[in-house]
Amino acid sequence: MIINNMGGSSSSTGLCLLLSLLIHSSIFFFVASQSTTAAVEGTVFINGSSRIGRTNPNFICATLDWWPPEKCDYGTCSWGRASLLNLSFYNFFICSTFPAFSPLKIRLGGTLQDKVIYETQQQACPASFIKSSSEMFGFSQGCLPMSRWDELNSFFRKAGAAVVFGLNALNGRTIASDGSAAGAWNSSNAEALIRYTVKKNFAIFGWELGNELSGSGIGTSVAPDQYASDITNLHDIVRRTYARFGKRMKKPLVLAPGGFYDANWLTQFINKTPKNSLQVVTHHIYNLGPGVDTHLVDKILDPSYLDGGSSPFSGLQGILKTTGSSAVAWVGEAGGAYNSGHNLVTNAFVFSFWYLDQLGMAASYNTKTYCRQSLIGGNYGLLNTTNFVPNPDYYSALLWHRLMGTKVLSTSFSGTKKIRAYAHCSKESQGITLLLINLDSNTTANVRVSTENAITVRTARRHHQNRRSKFTRMSSGSKANAHAREEYHLTANGNDLHSQTVLLNGKVLAVNNTSGSIPLLEPVQARLSDPITIAPFSIVFAHIANVTVPACK
Repeated sequence: MIINNMGGSSSSTGLCLLLSLLIHSSIFFFVASQSTTAAVEGTVFINGSSRIGRTNPNFICATLDWWPPEKCDYGTCSWGRASLLNLSFYNFFICSTFPAFSPLKIRLGGTLQDKVIYETQQQACPASFIKSSSEMFGFSQGCLPMSRWDELNSFFRKAGAAVVFGLNALNGRTIASDGSAAGAWNSSNAEALIRYTVKKNFAIFGWELGNELSGSGIGTSVAPDQYASDITNLHDIVRRTYARFGKRMKKPLVLAPGGFYDANWLTQFINKTPKNSLQVVTHHIYNLGPGVDTHLVDKILDPSYLDGGSSPFSGLQGILKTTGSSAVAWVGEAGGAYNSGHNLVTNAFVFSFWYLDQLGMAASYNTKTYCRQSLIGGNYGLLNTTNFVPNPDYYSALLWHRLMGTKVLSTSFSGTKKIRAYAHCSKESQGITLLLINLDSNTTANVRVSTENAITVRTARRHHQNRRSKFTRMSSGSKANAHAREEYHLTANGNDLHSQTVLLNGKVLAVNNTSGSIPLLEPVQARLSDPITIAPFSIVFAHIANVTVPACK
């Protein structure tokens, strides 16, 4: 089309028509490139009258662990040099991954944290984590040198990371004949570390006590009343130390217990913990079973199995409400499949179905932060353990971080059980953002959006004259048609679910091999009057900027 200068009205009309064609064609060419054998129509319903949950702005979190290179599972050693004791932060891929989240919340801990002592002037560091089958967790005691603690904090400060550190909760206890950990926590070594940290002016977002010692525990367990007493002790140490040495520093959060959901144990623990002593209740998610399971993909693609993952979220939400606790819920560690995950499953495209569904589900139950196991290490890292290149889930996490705001909207889908749908108020922009996941291998879903109490930007000024309370479909007659929505379509390279390469709107996402810079995540434009087309085995984020709902105001 030739746009001439024959008059304002004609020129404007021609320009609008051109933009409309460009918007329509860009999404058409992308969708047309997806090979499909069937199609289904569906509608996602969004209740915008009020939010059902609220996350932290830095909801996305990742972990760094203590496992040494000798950590092996099922004959495979997948940790390399990803341990907190030997990971090099000078790789430019690592340097570029943190700023992209601004900030990335990092939880430092894991199974071996309850075997770590901290170097002091009186206590030098011995050799760390010597493999031994006679030791709990298969390794001897480890030690954190203060020179390494300095190095870690120097990097985290430059990267702008928000650090949560997991403290050794077994120090001073003995293992009873029944396998439980008896006695009170000896906090002297942890207090020395906290005091050193404050004096060095290292910013810590939170101190967490223990790893998987709640309920039945992993390796051993601590009774809920004793754990409550130990948390009170930790809270007093943090309060005392920061009041004396860190008056200008923000006092960190106190977190616990970092274990698996156990309703009875958690209820007792929370009831016995003074309400001002604990700010965050953390729990772990490995609901897919062991990494050696050959049916992991089947579980990930099963909507009923994914639905079952809501139990710990809803259960903990209920406990916090009934106990009257002021603490909030976090997922402190989630790798899906325990014992280091499964290569080409938990570090491949298919795992984004599970991961993003977990993020959406956790947020809908008012979970404030979700920490992925791991940033790097094992077979479930956001980054490849060998070359540090981002795995598909890194980009899934980054899109969530940039698009999904803190306010969570009630969302449901009608049409097929294979579509997972979540919606939030958009982040740092007007409107709402949808997350849609298609678990079907050969069926495309054409999805319409219906919102309750929604008004478009164009009609907002007239809203008081035509107030709506029912669901309103964005159709060809809607005032929203003059605007486009932005869509981000994620698919596997070569349609291979086990691929570690992900495509965004048909283009491979890859870091710059020279600078290590993260690629631009650019959307395609689509007309609001058109349905959102979700190809088989794909994920779509859709940002609808010109629709507002009361919950997002």
